[in-house]
Amino acid sequence: MKIGFLSDTHGYLDQKLFTFFKNCDEIWHAGDIGNIDILRRLEEFKPVKAVFGNIDGSEIRSHIPREQRLNRAEMDIYMIHIGGYPGRYEAEVRKKIMSNPPDLFISGHSHILKIIADKKHGFLHINPGSAGYQGFHEVRTAVRLDIIKGRPRNLEIIELGSRSEY
Repeated sequence: MKIGFLSDTHGYLDQKLFTFFKNCDEIWHAGDIGNIDILRRLEEFKPVKAVFGNIDGSEIRSHIPREQRLNRAEMDIYMIHIGGYPGRYEAEVRKKIMSNPPDLFISGHSHILKIIADKKHGFLHINPGSAGYQGFHEVRTAVRLDIIKGRPRNLEIIELGSRSEY
């Protein structure tokens, strides 16, 4: 199974994502979508799993949850917008991870692409960075990977261009 990950679009959906995610089975959005039209455009393209972020209003929040915990291709995946990083998880997230560690943890919010192995808890953490223009990040990014027999494989990153090109 191939999954595309993005976050922090803040109301902007780069056309390059449709090419990058063309062969994905699902797209996962880690919050701060920006408006319902972005979510609908993604849903028209591929099946979407998403969580709302701190900037998302009531319309988005009525359509998607704050967090997702799903299994895909024998892999347990946990996604929330504000989650933190290995060694620096948000308190609520840390409790959930300690009691039931996922195989893959996805969060957004920082706008900075990070892919980190959490060796203490035995899983991979991915923050796909920001695919939108709003924020302090330098480069807009997204991620895709294959899940094969419960393991992440063939991880790829796309740089969508500079945030300042808008």
